[in-house]
Amino acid sequence: MAEQKNWYLIAYDIRCPKRWRKAYKLLQGYGERIQYSIFRCFLSLRGREKLRWELEKVLEAEDSLLLIRLSDQCVSSIRAYNRPDAWPVEEAGHRIV
Repeated sequence: MAEQKNWYLIAYDIRCPKRWRKAYKLLQGYGERIQYSIFRCFLSLRGREKLRWELEKVLEAEDSLLLIRLSDQCVSSIRAYNRPDAWPVEEAGHRIV
């Protein structure tokens, strides 16, 4: 059985441009950039912990990182409160064999 996944909103404030680029490139492999320093990622618990571990290797004590797990109810309400394209989700396709 597949691991359950949740949406996460990840925001960061990194003081050094070199570390910022490393974190940015790392997060691109996990999710989609929404704004300058905000990403959305669809992660399992294992994936989230792996991402945190990899980010902690890049960040220093002066940097800030915030990971917020969004409940299914929060995600479904995003479209109701925002523009229709604010949180695009690709529907899983089905293949008939």
